[in-house]
Amino acid sequence: MTKPFLILQLRPETEAADDEFAAILAKGGLEAGEVHRIRMDQERLPEDIDLDEFSGVIVGGGPGCVSDTPEDKSEVEARIEADVLGLMPKVTARDFPFLGCCYGIGILGAHLKGDVSKRAYGEAVGTSACDVTPEGREDALLEGVPTAFDAFVGHKEALQDLPDGCVHLVRSEACPYQMLRYKENVYATQFHPEADAAGFETRIRIYRDRGYFPPEDADDLIAMCRAADVFAPEMILRNFVKRYGRG
Repeated sequence: MTKPFLILQLRPETEAADDEFAAILAKGGLEAGEVHRIRMDQERLPEDIDLDEFSGVIVGGGPGCVSDTPEDKSEVEARIEADVLGLMPKVTARDFPFLGCCYGIGILGAHLKGDVSKRAYGEAVGTSACDVTPEGREDALLEGVPTAFDAFVGHKEALQDLPDGCVHLVRSEACPYQMLRYKENVYATQFHPEADAAGFETRIRIYRDRGYFPPEDADDLIAMCRAADVFAPEMILRNFVKRYGRG
């Protein structure tokens, strides 16, 4: 690998951020020295950041919602959103390798003027049965991924339609737009490609009072995650690293 991957993290909770970072490294087959990590709750994204210094950009998840009103966003959430949205024109204009996970699909969708909202599609915390579309079966990031697989999800908002210029790669009944590609190298997933049962258990515990589910359901959700057979999504993250890891 000649250049590091830029990992942008949005979670203000240190335990959740550290767990997500470790999962991205492990599932992507990366070492800490092969990435440049920015915790955006603690550090501003430089306006003059040079994408040529990186192999690609990976954006993690977070508790914020793009579709929330300004009054509903904390100062930190609003700043993080503005900083990531400010990067997207550079990414999409250059067709620069990008993988937005969870919150990342909201950022990409909002940048492309798509309908990111709570209008029709959202997902309860748990697993979602996903299907790879015919276009997805031809995509390099889905190489080796079963045409049907389960993924960990839990979102208050979602893309309600496919933005112009995007290719639909993965769908589910509860939330049709689970994965998409813009141009040739800009990707986003609604589900969590880095998450496993242990990691999702950590997030359930941390976010139990953030409105994703009734707090009293936390133990049942943790038991469900422990029983789930989720293995395919991490292959997407590894394929991204493999494809773009030479800068």
